Amino acid sequence: MREVPQEWVLLHVVQGQIGAGNYSYLRLNHEGKIVLRMQSLKGDADLYVSDTTLHPSFDDYELQSVTCGQDVVFIPAHLQRPVGIGVYGHPSHHESEFEMKVYYDTAIEQHPFGETAYSDGTDASRKHAYAPEDASQEDESVLWTILISILKLVLEILF
Repeated sequence: MREVPQEWVLLHVVQGQIGAGNYSYLRLNHEGKIVLRMQSLKGDADLYVSDTTLHPSFDDYELQSVTCGQDVVFIPAHLQRPVGIGVYGHPSHHESEFEMKVYYDTAIEQHPFGETAYSDGTDASRKHAYAPEDASQEDESVLWTILISILKLVLEILF
């Protein structure tokens, strides 16, 4: 496995086995940006994540990773908790064994307009009091942040 960035703090290590065509479900309650790194030790286990159901599947999920080998899913801080995690045993193997490491990403996010925000959502550049004339600028910044996040998610799914 690749080296883990210094900003990632290991929270949990989960090991398990899953039969072909079956799911194993986990629940994530931890807030903030979370990274799931799952390695298929035997067979091929796939990862499905959702904040709308605790039993995500290949038919019902928000985020997924379905590679042969290492699967990685970045769970953004804004996803509602608890988050459902589904590990699926691919039918091409009678049984799959996996090891999943759950990390908390403490990295500071750099926004497109030069603002700095911490993973807890606080804005480091906000040293002045909020004024009503700032509202339209802040709304525009939030809109751009959301649009860029959606674009990143689409690119992550496609590639």
